Amino acid sequence: MERLAGRIMLLWGMRRAAIAIAAGAAGALALPPFGIFGTLFLSFTLLVWLMDGLSIHPEGGRLSRLRAAFLLGWLFGFGYFVAGLWWLGNALLVEADEFAWALPLAVLGLPAFLALFYGVATALANLLWSDGFGRLAALAFGFGIAEWLRSFVATGFPWNAIGYGAMQTPLMMQSSAPIGLFGVTTLAVFVFSAPALLGTRRGMGAGLVLAGILLCAHFGYGAYRLNAAGQAADGGETIVRLVQPVVDQSRKLEGVDRAEIFEEHLSLSAAPPKEGARRPDIIVWPETSVPFILTENKDALVRIAEVLKEGQVLIAGAVRVEYPGSGSAPRYYNSVYVIDDEGQILGGSDKVHLTPFGEYVPFENWLREWGVDNLVALPGGFTAAALRSPLPLPDGRTLYPLICYEIIFPQEVTDDVTSTAAILNITNDAWFGDTPGPYQHFQQARLRAVENGRPLLRGANSGISAVVDHLGRVRDGLGFNQKGSVDAPLSDASVPSWNETARQTHFWLIVFSMFLIAALARVGFKSRAN
Repeated sequence: MERLAGRIMLLWGMRRAAIAIAAGAAGALALPPFGIFGTLFLSFTLLVWLMDGLSIHPEGGRLSRLRAAFLLGWLFGFGYFVAGLWWLGNALLVEADEFAWALPLAVLGLPAFLALFYGVATALANLLWSDGFGRLAALAFGFGIAEWLRSFVATGFPWNAIGYGAMQTPLMMQSSAPIGLFGVTTLAVFVFSAPALLGTRRGMGAGLVLAGILLCAHFGYGAYRLNAAGQAADGGETIVRLVQPVVDQSRKLEGVDRAEIFEEHLSLSAAPPKEGARRPDIIVWPETSVPFILTENKDALVRIAEVLKEGQVLIAGAVRVEYPGSGSAPRYYNSVYVIDDEGQILGGSDKVHLTPFGEYVPFENWLREWGVDNLVALPGGFTAAALRSPLPLPDGRTLYPLICYEIIFPQEVTDDVTSTAAILNITNDAWFGDTPGPYQHFQQARLRAVENGRPLLRGANSGISAVVDHLGRVRDGLGFNQKGSVDAPLSDASVPSWNETARQTHFWLIVFSMFLIAALARVGFKSRAN
């Protein structure tokens, strides 16, 4: 290991850049649908050795080394994000004649931007770099800060944060409840980097012991939480039907057979339950499943009332429109409605956190001059709602709605979620085809259930649709591109959980601890050097 570490440290120029990109790309294999946990150990071990190599080439001053560290992190991040997000380009091929020109921007441009955050991570780590296990803490500190920044800078895009690679199963997901995604990410980087100590020896014993303790705590807490909760009982629960119509995105965009698409949803909703099973109480359709403005189509509400049995409610994604008047353009909202068996709309909620370039164009006036437009063809795009409204159910309970990619943001789930029966996530991942995208999205949705101790109802046009319990366990669902419906119980079981404010506090305590370890190690390193 020492010989290999030395060879990696001495790399320079294009070979160093190639190893950095490859190390980042290898780490993406830890993400769904692959889930190869060990690849992140390889990725961060190589990154530590590459960072060590910066001190072997002392040319230039501190600013020069800082630039070199930033570039190294950017190259690592570029490899990671290209390998993990290449599937975003599939959305541009749905209407290839109009959007194919932007394919390089999605496949390479977005990763190049996101990689800037990893450049910040390694630059911060370089300021605290030493020769023992303190440098692992420095790297963990840098990535913790960078991933936190990535969750809100430029509207935020925390997709595929490093922590997700350490939370692939319910056993591995439970740590997110007390410390959140970014706390897990910070500690995971320390653990993933620990094998690098085998190649440099200094601080190996203490570093490997600490990493081992963290790893055991991660799995141990998961086992404890799962065993303490046990399996949820199936008696006397609300039955939810998830409708997964698998409507091709080109059909929705053409809009020529809207009535047929609507009837397909109704047919799946009306299917009888399995022999001996109860009929569903709640039926869930995916995002924008209603192919017209529902409030302007009374016949559609009548048809819904005809299909629903007494006491049933339909939760459906739809586009909502407002007319401000005075010659102003109409405002469109990506919404979800609750409709009862009489065709009455009991309540609704609009999407708060819109998808850039999918639902609105940032810097619209400037970019539209260059021909950049939304993927969703609406005049002016969608409008973001100011507030999120809980969805009422007939029995007095409520659901916490998160539409599409809103669920990847931990901070979008406020403390109000504790008073709801479940988190509702409706989405349309058909844009991305059979790629890693839908699988990654589903994993991130499950984490929100675990963090908040609430069940999750997830309805997706092409998948993955599932009822997930409060510990991230899938009770039933439909795989990707599996057309049909599935009935599953929505358990009343929940588990005491920390709120987002507490998780943020724990995250900052972890980040400060990593900073303190790294800073003390840096002081010792400088005193030895002198």
